[in-house]
Amino acid sequence: MYNKICYIHDMTGAELRAARLRAGWTQARLARRLGVTQAYLSLMEGGKRRVPDRVKRSATSQFGLPPTCLPLSAPRTTEPKEVDLELEQGLARLGYPGLAYRKKPGARRNPLDLLLMALSADDLDPRLTEALPWLLLKFDGYDSAEFVARAKSLDLQNRLGFTVALARRVAERNPQFRHRLDELQRLEESLERSRLAREDTYGRRELNERMRAWLREHRSQDAEHWNLLSDLKPEHLPYADPNPGTVAQLPSEPPGGHSEVDRERA
Repeated sequence: MYNKICYIHDMTGAELRAARLRAGWTQARLARRLGVTQAYLSLMEGGKRRVPDRVKRSATSQFGLPPTCLPLSAPRTTEPKEVDLELEQGLARLGYPGLAYRKKPGARRNPLDLLLMALSADDLDPRLTEALPWLLLKFDGYDSAEFVARAKSLDLQNRLGFTVALARRVAERNPQFRHRLDELQRLEESLERSRLAREDTYGRRELNERMRAWLREHRSQDAEHWNLLSDLKPEHLPYADPNPGTVAQLPSEPPGGHSEVDRERA
């Protein structure tokens, strides 16, 4: 597990200083590695100058820090195929087991970036939808207040709430993730206060009313609580079972179409 040097909110000057001190580096040494003057580094560490993105990326690499220290991207509109590709590579570079074979050279992304980008999409490859709770299970130190505020600004609190609920259910059944339970419960509670009443979908936009009716009948209590049309459940996630090699139980196929995790997989 990573030490909690950086939180999901992005690297601050104080956290840059903490990482330097933990490594036993002088300001002069780090300044040389970062390509800045010692005076400028001192201003960043003291909070008098913001930490530029290039410095965050370099420091994260220099000190072997968790990807939660990486800079956050501004929200942007992306084509569905581009979202799938970005999310696939982002997950692979963060070490998601199901996509390790797809990994290509490139920079890692902050897990919060990937999660909010994915939740903003109306249609994702099912393998990618399955991976979203893993981002909450693998990386800790989420700043609940900032995380919830970002989700609310994009009207994603219900989708995020359901993702947190899935992650919590996995943590309850898999000892590997048991240490994440308390933080996930707090995050879920903070999202509860902003739960939206409108019905929404999760990972797939269903326009067919027959499919919507089927999903209302077969969704989990968590999906119903978060007003989402989805048949995704913890037992469908490939990392939910503590025994490696166990095949996830897939949901039954709805009339007139594939279920969310049983669609054609590229």
